Formats: sequence, C-alpha cells, structure tokens
Amino acid sequence: MGGIGPAWEIVYDGFDPGREGLREALCTLGNGRFATRGATPDGESRTPGTYVAGCYDRLDSEVAGRTVTNEDIVNLPDWLPLTFATPGSEWFRPERAALPAYRHELDLWHGVLVRDLRWRDGEDRVTRVRQRRVVSMADPYLAALETTFTAENWSGPIRVRATLDGRVTNRGVARYHGLRGDHLTGHATGSDNDVAWLTASTRSSHITVGLAARIDADARGAQVCPGLDHVSSEHVLNLARGDPAALTKIVALTTSRDPAGHDPLSSALGRVCHAPCFEELLARHAAAWERLWGRARLDVSSARLSQAIHLHIFHLLQTLSPHTADLDVGVPARGLHGEAYRGHVFWDELFVQPWLALRFPEVSLGLLRYRRRRLPEARAAARAAGHEGAMFPWQSGSDGREETPALHLNPLSGRWLPDHSRLQRHVGLAVAYNVWQHYLATGSMPAWCAELLLDIARFFASLAVLHGDRYEIRGVMGPDEYHDAYPGADVPGLANNAYTNVMTAWLLMRARETAALAPDLRPTADELARWDHVSRRLRVDFHDGVISQFTGYGDLLELDWERYRGVRRLDRALEVDGDDVNRYKASKQADTLMLCYLLTADELTSLLERLGYPAEPGLIPRTVSYYLARTSHGSTLSAVVHAWVLARSNRAQSWRFFTEALYSDIKDVQGGTTAEGIHLGAMGGTLDLLQRCYLGLELRPDGLRLDPLLPGRLGVLSMPIRYHGRQIFIDADHREARLNGTARRTAPPR
Repeated sequence: MGGIGPAWEIVYDGFDPGREGLREALCTLGNGRFATRGATPDGESRTPGTYVAGCYDRLDSEVAGRTVTNEDIVNLPDWLPLTFATPGSEWFRPERAALPAYRHELDLWHGVLVRDLRWRDGEDRVTRVRQRRVVSMADPYLAALETTFTAENWSGPIRVRATLDGRVTNRGVARYHGLRGDHLTGHATGSDNDVAWLTASTRSSHITVGLAARIDADARGAQVCPGLDHVSSEHVLNLARGDPAALTKIVALTTSRDPAGHDPLSSALGRVCHAPCFEELLARHAAAWERLWGRARLDVSSARLSQAIHLHIFHLLQTLSPHTADLDVGVPARGLHGEAYRGHVFWDELFVQPWLALRFPEVSLGLLRYRRRRLPEARAAARAAGHEGAMFPWQSGSDGREETPALHLNPLSGRWLPDHSRLQRHVGLAVAYNVWQHYLATGSMPAWCAELLLDIARFFASLAVLHGDRYEIRGVMGPDEYHDAYPGADVPGLANNAYTNVMTAWLLMRARETAALAPDLRPTADELARWDHVSRRLRVDFHDGVISQFTGYGDLLELDWERYRGVRRLDRALEVDGDDVNRYKASKQADTLMLCYLLTADELTSLLERLGYPAEPGLIPRTVSYYLARTSHGSTLSAVVHAWVLARSNRAQSWRFFTEALYSDIKDVQGGTTAEGIHLGAMGGTLDLLQRCYLGLELRPDGLRLDPLLPGRLGVLSMPIRYHGRQIFIDADHREARLNGTARRTAPPR
C-alpha cells in the first residue's frame, strides 16, 4: 500500500496518557454498522469503546433522591486487548515501558490505524512493534488487528496474549459516573476449533451480542483461558534478530438485531472462520474506502485545510456509510465515537443530511426512514400532548419515545438540575427540512416521505393558537438552549420563538407543495386553507430594530460579558454563582440566526413579508450583529452557523468561524468534550458550508443554482455531487466555477 500525503494522514508522536481520550476519539475506526475507539490494545489509561449503531439499553439509577431511567448506546465487549512480554518481563503496558519511539498514524484514504513503537525492556532488549488495525468497510461484521514484532538486538521467544473482554461498562463520560452503566449480563465464553468466543446480552433490551476471534500466526499451540466474562489465548512466537514475525487477530461482531442469522454466536463463528487473511481483508477494505472517496471527495488546494476536511468526511462516513442505509438508525450527535449524549439522535441530521443527499442519497433516505418508522410513536406523543400530527422527541433512541433526561448534572457545581430541553419542538422542523432537501437533491418524494412531512406540518399547525389577529406558539424552547423559561416563571417554555414560528410558516408552504406531489395523501380543502392562513399570520416579535428571539426577549437584562469573557457554558457558570441565564440576553448558540442558515436572505425576507412584517432596510445584518455580540458559542454548531450567516457580509469573520468549526474537535476547543465523542453535526456542517454556502450551491424545484463566493485561502475546490441521479463534477475558485463532467483534481493521494 503506497505512501500518502499529509492531507490524508493524522499523526500522533509520543505517548501522553492525559491526551489519550482525545486521540482515541479522533482515531476511531468504523464502517457505519459498528465502530471501535482508537484505544490502545494494551494500555492502562484507555477508554475502550465498541458501539453498534442502534444498540441501546435502559437502566434505572438513583439520582438526587429519585429514580431516573436513561437509555444508552451500549459499550459492547472489547475485542482489542492484546499484549506481549519478552522473557522474564511483565506484560507490556505503555504507561510503564521505556519507549525510544512511539507513534500513531491514521490513514484516512485507506481507513487504517497504525501504531509503531520501539520498546526497551529491563534487559535492554529492543523490540519494534508495528500494529495495523481496520474495521472493515467491505464486510461490516469484521475487524482485525495485525501485530508485527521485530527483535532488533536479540533473539528468543515472545509471549502474546489476546483477549475478548466482556467486563466493560459505560464509563466514557465522567459526569455520567453517578448513573448505572452495567448494561451487559449473561456472559458466556469458550473456544471452538481454536477460535475464541464470547456472548453477552443487554439487561433490558435483551440484545445478544456475539464476538469471535481467530488468531493467524506461525506460533506454538495456543493456550485458551476462558473466564466467566472474558476469554484469553496465549501464543508464543520465536523471534530471530531482525526478522519480522506477525500475529493477526481477526474478529467478527454480530448481534441479535442482524438480519439473515440464526443466532449471534453461530453467525460470529461462521463469519470469522470464513474471513480471509489480513492482507486480503485489508485489500478489500481499502478498495471499499477508495470507492467511497470517489463519491465523497471534497478537495481544496491547502494541504492543511484538506487534512481537516478529509478527517470530517472520514468520521461522517464511519458513522453513516452505505452500510447504514438498511439499518434502523438515525444520526447520533457524537457519532459512534463515544458515550456523550448517550448515543442519542437530536437534530444534528439537519447539518449532516444535506451533504449526504448530494453524495449518498440512499443513506440520506435510510436516515429519513428511521424517522418514518417512529412516526406512530410521534403521533401518539402529539395526541398525548393534545395536538395533531406527529411530535418527534428532542432526544430519540431505540423506539422513538422521548429520551431527554429529566435531570442533568452541572459539573461545575455538582448539582443535578431540571432538564426542560424536551420542549425543543423544532426537531420536527429539522426532519421536515431534510425531507425537502432530499426531494430537491434527488427529485424523488416517496409517499412515506410526503406522509412524514405532512404529519409534521399538522403538528406545528396545531401548535399555533389564535390570539387576537395572530397565531402564537407557546411553551417551547428554541435552538439557543439557555432560555427554557421566563425569569421567575413556575412553568417552563417560551412564547413565539422566532426560529420556530418562521420555519413553521416555511413548513406549511412546503406542505402544500408536498400535498400536490402526493395526491393520495392530499389534506382536505379546509386543512389546506388553515395551513395557508397560519403561514400568513404567525407572530414574530421585534425590538431595537432586530428580530426578537422570542416574545419578551427585549426586556431581559444585558449580561456583564467582561466578567464572563471566554466562558462558553454560561448556564453552568451563572448557576454556580446563584444566578440564572434565563434573566439575560445571552445565547449558547445561534437561534434566530438559524433562519439565515436555512434560508437565503430573499427567502427570509419573503417569509416575513408574507407574515405581514415588511423587512426594514438592514434588518438581517442588524439582527446578525446583535446576536453575534450576545452568543457564548457553547456548542460546536454555533461556529458553523455564524460562518454561514457572515459569509457575504464579513468574509474575514466568516473565515475565522469556519476554521474554528473545522478544528473544533482536532483542537478540542471545548476542553475535553471531544474525548467523549466527536461532534458529528459540526463535522457535517463544515462540509455543507463549503458546498452550499461558500460554493453557493442552491437546490431549487426548478433546478440547480451555483453562485460561488469562495474564500481565496481555499484555493481550488473540487468535488463530485449526485443531482437527480446524475453525477456532476464541480471545480471552482474565487474567480470562476466549472461544471464540466470531469473533475480537475481526481488523482488518489501519493
């Protein structure tokens, strides 16, 4: 496999236990069905994590004197453990070892994680160890770890111990440590024809997982040591000075949710026995990645920027690949890279699916199908709340019920506080927006997609209640998340969140168009007439010449921003001080400005005018400046949105926000959160920003519009897209754009 350039490689030199969590998350390998964090196979300061998409389990915990139930994506048995020992030495642990050299290389083009180290033991024997790890993109049930030993200044036997470990729990997020994480039970282990195996089940969802490992090596007969919840095999390799010797661990991971299987154990054993040798498995895997890059490439001239862009695409495809299309899964906010947010599905699909729809429409459709399958639950939730249509939850997991916890921990104060974020009804707007984007990208509106959008429209139309001559939507939260109630109010919720109301008007207009595309689902004339009336009379508030985030926002206090300079999570800091962020004009992330992210200036102006609010000159730029000065950017999504809304009015500031978003996980700008899982919405958002904002790629019912305004520092941007089933190559720089059917920059990295 040839060398690759710096635009396709992430390198970590040296061993730093304090930074292992960040490196583990960014070196995660996955295939859209399952992923494994980049934990070392042998370290002590490791946070192992293997997660199968859609594999959830619920547990009850005692918190602040009450019982709470949380559903988590389950940390499944650890297939990685492998360590080694020279004669007379202890088992290798990097924390205790003398390491003349230690390096990790993440090869983005081929999807391979390489660890290369030199170990000097207590007898001054130096051994080079090189490991290559893959989670197969060709066969989504397989993974492998090849370890090559080279004795540099000695000869003799080296012992190797390989383990399948079921003793893992969900312990990847410190603030969840007060909650139960022991999701696995009923372990069984054994060996069959020199293949070690382990099974376990989740406690409440009763998903059985099967793990089988085959060792390929020129070694003496293995000694298998089964335990109650783990199984190890020990092997001896005879090393001759300077001659490499390899041992490969090939594993198969199956669950009772998989199709076309009798049971997880027999499936895992069958798959691992039929798996090819490492070199062939690697070749198939690399070929699958090359095919993906053929559809997903997004190149710019700068190698440094390209590296970060490629990393974002890489992690997006490891979470949501063509293997995902047939699975019953959504868009986990933190990927399959860690346990933050418990693996739940929020609104991050809003930032991910528009990019996918133009490259992998089958994956985009699969993600919409996740929502469609939960439409009955959403309808039941709407009825229970006294509304029509479908009310999707803020946090979704296995079956579509509301998974938002009732309490959340402020790690600064150590107090558990009420969590009202389930009032973010706007998640349904994100689902509907993506239905429409998929239609614009593909030209296809399946009947079930139309049904999904129409039922969401019914819900928001029923939320709108006539007060005087205006419809109002009360008792909700906007995307900001800091404001969940009025100061001193006994009941949570806000009235007339501008983002919610304006996007409801947009949705009701799209619903009328969708009804024409799906005549079998056409609403009654009375319902269509009401939708039209609501879309013209929803209330939007204004103050100080800008759009008000919600009714009463202009009456809030101004925050002492100097005192809280650089504080991203103002809600936590103010709570520690005995204060409440609800009292202030302060936002965690873009809220009202989300309107400028989803809608063009012309669309937003037209919607306001349709609602009876003629846009005064300068309204949009004033609104952007006003909220930008009052936002703490406590979410990685905030930089994405602000880069977008400033792209044509303040290009320098837009570029600053873009690069912050691009490097937010690489540099861990939020101080430790990336170790708990990458921020998939921000990664997808930066890619979408490049194509739809900087490139000016606008999807319309009547065709594709290109109006580029590329920053000069990007150089040439080159990418393929799929539009209405046709592949189009686009090359553009800050002077011109070309749609010519042939990409100008398509050579693989060398």
